[in-house]
Amino acid sequence: MATHGDHPDLPSAVDALLTEEVSTLFLKAGCTARVKAGHITTLVLREAEENGEAWDAPTMMQTMDEFRALVDANDDRSDCFLEIDRKGCQVIQLGDLRITMAWPPFADAHEITIVRPVARLELDAYDLDQRLIDRLSDHHRGVFISGRPGSGKTTLAQAIASYLDHTVGAMVKTMEAPRDLQLADRITQYAPLEGDLEKTAEVIFLVRPDFVIFDEVRRARDFEIFADVRLAGVGLLGVTHANSALEAVQRLIGKVELGLVSQVLDTIIHVERGQVAQVLELRMTVKPPSGMQEELARPVIEVVTFPDGQVTHEMFAFGQEIAVVPVGGPGGRESPLRRLAKDQLLHRIRQWVGVECQVVFTSDVSATIYAPKHMVAPLIGKGGENVRQLQEEVGGLALRIESFEDMPDGVERPGRHQRSDGWMDEQDRRARNSRAWEDDGHHRRPSKGKGGKGKRHR
Repeated sequence: MATHGDHPDLPSAVDALLTEEVSTLFLKAGCTARVKAGHITTLVLREAEENGEAWDAPTMMQTMDEFRALVDANDDRSDCFLEIDRKGCQVIQLGDLRITMAWPPFADAHEITIVRPVARLELDAYDLDQRLIDRLSDHHRGVFISGRPGSGKTTLAQAIASYLDHTVGAMVKTMEAPRDLQLADRITQYAPLEGDLEKTAEVIFLVRPDFVIFDEVRRARDFEIFADVRLAGVGLLGVTHANSALEAVQRLIGKVELGLVSQVLDTIIHVERGQVAQVLELRMTVKPPSGMQEELARPVIEVVTFPDGQVTHEMFAFGQEIAVVPVGGPGGRESPLRRLAKDQLLHRIRQWVGVECQVVFTSDVSATIYAPKHMVAPLIGKGGENVRQLQEEVGGLALRIESFEDMPDGVERPGRHQRSDGWMDEQDRRARNSRAWEDDGHHRRPSKGKGGKGKRHR
């Protein structure tokens, strides 16, 4: 495949702009050329030329035709091909360059974006902990590389793939859309088969790789394919966009059953400005979540910093939701678990009967719900069935239902717009908020007759 810095001769106008320090070139009809240039840690967007002229539409169209002609002229090269061809958009791989071309009606004007890697690094350049390198060498792991666009995710993935191929001696394949990783020729790079990465995954199983690099895990279906391949026993490294390592984990939640998350993904490497900023490990255990007592034990996935082993978050089933709760924090504040339980209780009661309540925790495993006096019995339900359902939805917390009159001193009643009996249904709330409520507290406003004066009806 592509070799760093190797591509066919470009149109002279483009080649002059794509200087050594430029990583991305932006061309658009009616605008002057702009580039992102500099080291990956200090990339800056700037004008490509001082007092440069705007590119017009005919010039843009001619340049697009020249790129297409270059692909045809170099069809004997495995790294020169038309990757995507759709109405209004084409993506070309031209050596180490990825060229995205768009035009109306898809784009508002003719546009060309040329991206190239600014460096090709070996794994030694990242100064990684040897324990992490040993972890990456294990063929039975699921790994995410996360980061923002342009942070250096793909460069690290290439370094890991090269290490696995040359040093570990693993059989490595890739799944990419588009295929722009710069790897050794013996590493086969697969595109979506018939436009479907799921079909690519079916072929992957047949060629028996030790490790697969899955570049650009974005859509919900991509995460599901990632899980399928990983659960088949193949070592898998996925590249995904996320602002943090924890957000990369959260993107997997909902696509995979909670009990399988740590089997699908056990290591997350977050990259910022070309450097590894954080490494997290996922561990499955059975215990009560932090802040709960022993009788509320359940499967919990611990999010742990690597290699020091400090637990930062816990993931577990909480009612009908998957909770991701930080562990620890400043003393004196309400725990995240209690806030989660309180919010869920209040939301559920509001859905049921449209009434605002207050929740006061009496311990880590019990709480009292204070409600308007006439709503206590409905919330308890016949034989306690309603309160039992609430308890199940918040993970088995023991709940009591009492009236506002029994609420301890210092605990405020909820809602500023409730009536004296504590009741405020949703229709009342909407009416007040929309200014449809006309009662001023003393009498109803008289209706207006002709002439705009109040008219009294007998």
